[in-house]
Amino acid sequence: MILAADAAAQDAAEKGIRSMNELSNQVAIITGGGHGIGREIALAFGRAGARIVIAARSVEPMKKTCADLEAAGVRAIYLEIDVSKEPECFRMIEETLTAFGRVDILVNNAGISGPTKRMPDITLAEWNETIDIDLTGTWLATRAVVPVMDRQGSGNIINISSGAGRRGYALRTPYAAAKWAMIGLTQSVALEWGGRGIRCNCICPGAIEGDRIERVFHARAEAFKQPYEEVRAAFVGQSALKRLATEEEVARTALYLASSMSDGITGQSINVDCGSIMN
Repeated sequence: MILAADAAAQDAAEKGIRSMNELSNQVAIITGGGHGIGREIALAFGRAGARIVIAARSVEPMKKTCADLEAAGVRAIYLEIDVSKEPECFRMIEETLTAFGRVDILVNNAGISGPTKRMPDITLAEWNETIDIDLTGTWLATRAVVPVMDRQGSGNIINISSGAGRRGYALRTPYAAAKWAMIGLTQSVALEWGGRGIRCNCICPGAIEGDRIERVFHARAEAFKQPYEEVRAAFVGQSALKRLATEEEVARTALYLASSMSDGITGQSINVDCGSIMN
């Protein structure tokens, strides 16, 4: 007797439909994975069968995320890493290899918002810190992992840029500059390593519901001398869906790009912003 579930699985296999355990036995590093978008990506990848490495500067959020993953039966470790430091990026890869033996996916999510100020008021130290973490950190982590993926003959790199990487962003010049450059980095890595089985794509989240964007709204309201409600309404009003996107929606997009369902996609940047930017 063939059970209905078995018949459905057989039918799905014949149609080439992938299982929900899409990342089974793969090893994924998520930088900045202790909270926010990074945490949701780690949880989504874990549910899809991946073994998870979370790398960030803040330990307590990583501990919480790892505990939640382990409670769901997912093998997970965390590493205290500053991606803006070259030796630490190499250590991140080495410790992942020690723990799991390979690296299949790297999600470059670590980043900071940077200052919310008019350009003449931004200090060189603030500029350098934002560029070092948001852009150089992505390059350093990618540079450290590519030789491993090359030896494996496969790999998948996902960069988390921003809607600020699609159009100018007043009062956030270092952040916007870093996020624009990340798209160029994504395309260059895709071109350079595609022939070696390594894909590289980019996600551009818009304003995402949560504490981080609320801090941004308040900072912009103060800088522009506008009511907070007006600033928030302007962001919501520019989206086709008339709402902000969620961390879970970004995570689902990352899961798609990490899975074999997107095997033919590389060098692309995908907006997750409820239709705020359409290009």
